Amino acid sequence: MLEQFHVKEEDAVRVREDALRSTVTQIFQKVNVPPADAALATDVLVTADVRNVDSHGVSNMLRAYVSGYNSGEINARPNWRIVRQTPATANVDSDAGLGIIVTPKAMEIAIEKARNVGLGMVTVSNGRHLGMASYHAMMALEHDMIGVCMTGCPPSVLPTFGAEPRLGTNPIALAAPAGEEPPFVFDAATSVVAGNKLGLASRLGVDLLPGWVADLDGTPLMEPVPMSSEWAPGAEKQYHQLALGSTREMGSHKGYGLGCVVDILTGPLSGTAFGMVPGRPNFSHMVAAYRIDAFTDVDRFKSLMDDFLRALRTTTPAPGAERVLYPGLAEREAEVDRRANGIPLHREVLEWFKDTCSEMDIPYILS
Repeated sequence: MLEQFHVKEEDAVRVREDALRSTVTQIFQKVNVPPADAALATDVLVTADVRNVDSHGVSNMLRAYVSGYNSGEINARPNWRIVRQTPATANVDSDAGLGIIVTPKAMEIAIEKARNVGLGMVTVSNGRHLGMASYHAMMALEHDMIGVCMTGCPPSVLPTFGAEPRLGTNPIALAAPAGEEPPFVFDAATSVVAGNKLGLASRLGVDLLPGWVADLDGTPLMEPVPMSSEWAPGAEKQYHQLALGSTREMGSHKGYGLGCVVDILTGPLSGTAFGMVPGRPNFSHMVAAYRIDAFTDVDRFKSLMDDFLRALRTTTPAPGAERVLYPGLAEREAEVDRRANGIPLHREVLEWFKDTCSEMDIPYILS
């Protein structure tokens, strides 16, 4: 995560992982989520925080989920079901269930199908936000499988040359195991920057970088843009997000095209609407698992991955750069630090927890 999205030390309080898990689980249960589902939802959120993906952890997402449950937009006890399947595929109706609860269950189905026939793919319709996409992809790692996750989101991103949002941020995640090296874990929006990171920028008071957003008429803004509160829920928008690449000359057609790929594989393929359909509150997801030994020897694959990742990691850095990373390495290093030293939360987030715990009659144990 870019440095400007990190909570400054003077604004942060380190909280224990176990205390955070206990508090978040109780909050989910207070909004009528069953205990097992509450524990699963907590694991998805706190794993994001532990891996330094704060944009999809408790700071940004928990209050939105609580609001969604209280308004009825999210179903606390969904009757999710498989509506169609083959030995290698399935389509799940999520029944408005929260994605951080239903999507791991869909991934378990994909993993079981991959165990049986070599690969499994599951689409999910009528869903809600799925949190950190790489959580679901990483579920495949312990089974010696490659995991994939995509989610089609409501529109916030302009197509190349467009003045109206037609795509969501539509992230793509892929996790692949290695032997001695930390696993490869790629997780990125197909927009220049994830929408949730703009929420972080608003909380932290940092400017938006050139090429992140466009004026409401669709003109890409190629100078720094002062951050405003417009990214808060319900706020009136002053800007539109741009597809990865920002402008056609810098390759925005590639981010635009990738965003379309995600929409197709999550929306129409699940038999539901694509992101730009008016009034669509739901998200559509896709998860897949590939059993490595259906293609090659697992030990051989992991050895080759070690060689590949080590070659990336030991690349000579450019002037001014400290080192070269590969996807997933920085997150693993953050995980080691935060499990040992606590998870840094912004003081404003802790105030929200204090107020929420008081309202819900939950003991406040985070500081």
